[in-house]
Amino acid sequence: MTKTALLKNIQDLIHHCGDDPRRDGLLKTPERVVKSLEFLTSGYSKSVDEVINGALFDVVYDDMIVVRNIEFYSLCEHHMLPFYGTCHIGYIPDQKILGLSKFPRIVDIFARRLQVQERLTHELAQSLQEVLSPLGVGVVMEGYHLCMMMRGVEKQQSFTTTSSMQGCFRTTETRMEFMSHVRSAKP
Repeated sequence: MTKTALLKNIQDLIHHCGDDPRRDGLLKTPERVVKSLEFLTSGYSKSVDEVINGALFDVVYDDMIVVRNIEFYSLCEHHMLPFYGTCHIGYIPDQKILGLSKFPRIVDIFARRLQVQERLTHELAQSLQEVLSPLGVGVVMEGYHLCMMMRGVEKQQSFTTTSSMQGCFRTTETRMEFMSHVRSAKP
C-alpha cells in the first residue's frame, strides 16, 4: 500500500468515526498516525544481531544476572490498542555476558510489533537463549492491557503476568531464585 493510500484510509477512518478529517485539529492527524504506527511497529525492521552489535563479552561468571523493571510498550494484535508494563530478565552465563544496555533494546525489538504478551515473553527468552547460549534464561513480563481497561470488561486494576523459562531456569531451585529477584523489584 502506498503512503498516499494509507493517508486516505486514515482520513476515511476519521470520517467513519463521525468527524470531519478537514477540521483544523485533524488536518495533520493522518500523517501523525502513520509516523506513530511506523515507530510502534519498528521492531519488524530490526534484528537482535544488529542491536547487539558485538556487545558480547568473554567473562568467567556462572551466577545469575538479573535486569529488572525494563519498561515496555506494545500493541495488542487483536485490537491494536496498547499494552505496557515491565519486563524482568535473568540468565546464568556460560562464558559470555551481554552489555546491560542491550536488554532494553532487545525488549523493544519484540515489543514494537503487533503482539500478544504470551508470545512476546517467549520470543524474548528464546532469542536470548540463542544469542547468549547461557546455562539458562528466565523472562517475566507484567502488563496492563488497554483492550481490557478501555473497552470490553473495563477493569482498570487487572494486569497479566507471563513467564518463559529456558535451560536451567526450568529447575525449581533456579526458577525460585529468579522469582525472588523479580518479587524484590516491586517498590
